[in-house]
Parts: sequence; C-alpha cells; structure tokens
Amino acid sequence: MKIRYQTSSEEVARALNIKKESLHAHLSRNGHYFGLRPIKLPNRFLAWPDDFLERLLVGNTEGEKQNGEGGAA
Repeated sequence: MKIRYQTSSEEVARALNIKKESLHAHLSRNGHYFGLRPIKLPNRFLAWPDDFLERLLVGNTEGEKQNGEGGAA
C-alpha cells in the first residue's frame, strides 16, 4: 500500500494540539517528528502522511505493515 502525503503542517499541528512552529522546530533539529518525515512540495510546503495520527499512536512511524510483514527476517 502506497503512503499518501496530503496533510499540511497546520493540520498535523492542530491534531496534535501544538504550534506549527514547534512541529517545524522539532523537524529541523531532529530530521523527523517522532519518526515521521514529511515530503517537501515544489511550492516549499511540507506534506505529511495522511495516516500520521494513527502511526504516531501505534508507534508505527516508518510505515511497516501491522500484521508482522514488516520485512524483518
């Protein structure tokens, strides 16, 4: 399943009850926000994975499959 990146930083910050600036500062310092990495759009905005909240809540930040098919041998 392909990950869709259509969620804006404003939407992520609102859902997490933080400021957009805090989200960007954490991303700048660490290169990710608790394991989540957005993509940079041609207009310089960031797009976050659509399932960001679910992935943060279950700790599945790298997009592994939930049923044990994550690729680890």
